[in-house]
Amino acid sequence: MSETPLVDAHHHVWDLAVRDQEWISGPELAPLRRTFSLSDLRPLTNRAGVAATVMVQTMTVPEETPEMLAQAASDPLVAGVVGWTDLTAPDVADTLARLRELPGGGRLVGIRHQVQSESDPRWLVREDVLRGLSAVVDAGLTYDLVVRPHQLPAATAAARRLPGLSFVLDHIGKPAIASGALEPWATELRALAAEPNIFCKLSGLVTEADWHGWTVDDLRPFAETVLDAFGPDRVMYGSDWPVCTVAADYGEVLDAARALTVGISVDERARVFGGTAVNAYRLRVP
Repeated sequence: MSETPLVDAHHHVWDLAVRDQEWISGPELAPLRRTFSLSDLRPLTNRAGVAATVMVQTMTVPEETPEMLAQAASDPLVAGVVGWTDLTAPDVADTLARLRELPGGGRLVGIRHQVQSESDPRWLVREDVLRGLSAVVDAGLTYDLVVRPHQLPAATAAARRLPGLSFVLDHIGKPAIASGALEPWATELRALAAEPNIFCKLSGLVTEADWHGWTVDDLRPFAETVLDAFGPDRVMYGSDWPVCTVAADYGEVLDAARALTVGISVDERARVFGGTAVNAYRLRVP
């Protein structure tokens, strides 16, 4: 573990003075309704020994990705950015090329869309979306999947249609951890994992659990399913900071992930906590 840099493959930042985060609503999410910056994150990553991070989009607006790239250009902590662009736009390839030319554009490693909010469970296999995903392949980028369990079959179908595109499943597909129900999520997850071009983030578990009473044992059946289905070579750790803070602080999330991976070898843990992210996103890590 000590010889492999620790990578946090999933976090966010936002500045409410720049842009409202409309998804932060209701009293339960009130603690998130403030600005979270890299300056807030750095003491946490320093304490945890994190060498590099991947910053991930939160809003489906074109302005956010250039802003994230500019932050990455000025902070060596951020090794990669997963941004957003309209996959259904006819000029998506040109847009991706322009993003790569911006300050920090060399750190653009992937694209993500809030598929979890789409009403069509087959959104990912619409022909206009598949054309956009083909442009992501051509640009040499990955595609992050933020989906709910009922959308996993479409993710599997998209992965089959585009075998040259590396997909990264965020938050293990958002299973119902709070209820303890493994199915139908586990079956659909295994079908997705059967596609060789899929990676999975061991992230977002605490926010799908009981925020105020979760235990590592609550998370364990879900983490074990992921590790068994994908294998450590295709699983990567992510904090999901600051969203995770509604249920756990930065250190608690990392400690939980380490506790959930005690059953695999030292080399396998090194891949989960760094190597897989470097491979999937082609990161340059100090």
